[in-house]
Amino acid sequence: MPIIYHLTHQADWLSAQEKGEYRAESLETEGFIHCSTAEQVTHVANAFYAAQKDLLLLVIDPSKLTSPLQWEAPAHPTEASAPESLNGEFPHIYGALNLDAVTEVREFTPNAKQSTE
Repeated sequence: MPIIYHLTHQADWLSAQEKGEYRAESLETEGFIHCSTAEQVTHVANAFYAAQKDLLLLVIDPSKLTSPLQWEAPAHPTEASAPESLNGEFPHIYGALNLDAVTEVREFTPNAKQSTE
């Protein structure tokens, strides 16, 4: 199973380390944590995190997740409302992210060429 990625703010990651698990706001509001593939992460960052600072990219090994992972199409009001780069299936974690599934944490700046390697 391919490595997946999640963008978060440094403060949220520090809080997760204190609590022993990571719970994105979307887990409470939508029921899952949004993630991306290597090919999707820059598009997601530029669409939803443009001009934000103090971002981190969590590198996640799906084989280590303790919560269910599902691959699903993004929810948009209409297909036309999403840029082509945000169509397709995205990985969603249905529960808290256990910290030991995060194999690396990288600083991340939207609108910059990023490498997931």
